[in-house]
Amino acid sequence: MNKDWNTIEFLRHVRHDWLNKIQLIKGNLDLNKPDRVKEIINEIITETKQEAKLSNLDIPQFATKLLIANWENYYFRLEYEVLAEEKCQVTEDEVLSEWTTLFFQMLNQYIKPFADNHLFISIHSMVEGIRLYIDFNGILLDRETMSQFLQQQFSKQLTLKNIEISEEELVFEVWMNREQTGK
Repeated sequence: MNKDWNTIEFLRHVRHDWLNKIQLIKGNLDLNKPDRVKEIINEIITETKQEAKLSNLDIPQFATKLLIANWENYYFRLEYEVLAEEKCQVTEDEVLSEWTTLFFQMLNQYIKPFADNHLFISIHSMVEGIRLYIDFNGILLDRETMSQFLQQQFSKQLTLKNIEISEEELVFEVWMNREQTGK
């Protein structure tokens, strides 16, 4: 899951994704389903706008982690939404990215493979830092271990709050405070 992505591999996946989208449009045009074509185009526009918002947050390691997550061999599908566009210039990108990588690995290890596992991350960038709302729906096999992982202190800047966990849902918030300058 921690593959080093070079430019060629990255572009190959992007090209493959775009080819799939074009084939979806073409197939629906061939089936004379213009309404479905419009829906697909609107979905592509929405997804592309979200990718742009994520890329513009100025946290490249974290953004890359989310952008390539569905190309990794995780047993969950990731969706995200950027709700505020305040740049994260002094947020510790590396800490957030490392925690996200560990979380993805832990989640992947303790969910049922090939089930309908869906992870949604809502990203709120604010002056004081960044807040993530994380919502997993699927089949969680080991709630106790996941709960222990989420209660560990990873960094002074990173705090998890409002953790709710059940067999089929995991919801919590991640608060990442901006670095204090002058330390």
